[in-house]
Amino acid sequence: MQYRRLGRAGMKVSSVSLGAWLTYGGSVERDVATQCIHTAIENGVNFIDVADIYAKGEAEIVVGKAIRDHKRSDLVISSKVFWPMSENVNDTGLSRKHIMESVDKSLKRLGVDYLDMYFCHRYDAETPMEEVVRAMDDLVHQGKVLYWGTSTWTAAQIEDAVGTARWLNSYLPQVEQPRYNMLDRHIEPEIMPIAAKHGMGLVVYSPLAQGILTGKYNDGIPEGSRATTHEWMAKGITEEAVEKVRQLSEVAADLGVSMAQLALAWVLRRPEISSVITGASRPQQVLDNVKAAEIELDPAALAAIEEILDNTP
Repeated sequence: MQYRRLGRAGMKVSSVSLGAWLTYGGSVERDVATQCIHTAIENGVNFIDVADIYAKGEAEIVVGKAIRDHKRSDLVISSKVFWPMSENVNDTGLSRKHIMESVDKSLKRLGVDYLDMYFCHRYDAETPMEEVVRAMDDLVHQGKVLYWGTSTWTAAQIEDAVGTARWLNSYLPQVEQPRYNMLDRHIEPEIMPIAAKHGMGLVVYSPLAQGILTGKYNDGIPEGSRATTHEWMAKGITEEAVEKVRQLSEVAADLGVSMAQLALAWVLRRPEISSVITGASRPQQVLDNVKAAEIELDPAALAAIEEILDNTP
């Protein structure tokens, strides 16, 4: 496993990490989820990403129980705040009230005293940036959060957060969590340069484009797959995307790696990326994903991939 600094921060995270979105506390049985988490940690993964909204708190509970057998200081645990957790009018967004109450609930569900990273899960247009920054700064001073960050924010919104934090002499956001994969490169023109400029790490999600980049849909949508039950996933499985993956699968075969490993290694080719957040519904997937940290794509392979993708922003 490789470990990379979180931007210019001193903390290091495993280049391949484990996320709990759509799976733990939901579609994956708890025992299997626990096995995945233990397998990841045993194979060098130190960063586990979760959020309060994942399975409405259940994902945090599953992860919390799974990590109790491991030394807390060996792990990097993150969670997020923004999405509504109840019908209560204040149980949503990035108000000081919601942030302060949500972090305590997340800590309790996870069974930990602090979060290594705490993300503003989306931008909140209804809450002044000063209020958001001051709340996050207070959480750092209270020792409940070590680093705070943003998730799926625009470059302008990140600039606003950094500028506001500097004006207030508060802790700066240290990390952004955007979507990034071979088929979606929207962060390259602006987000990546802004993150590098301000010393922020990037921990990216959806590196396999909801499974498209594993090659599992090369011959159609398998019966029982998540794409058959999630309409938004099925919409992304276009013939154009699948055809690209078919060609990329040939590149992967020539290199002696799986399509998923090729996709993860391609993301990790960028020095701006601190970690790639992977999902896993069984331990073997964890083992396969972890191997991507060892793969270095040579210029010839990268050139072949670029020719197939033909989507440089």
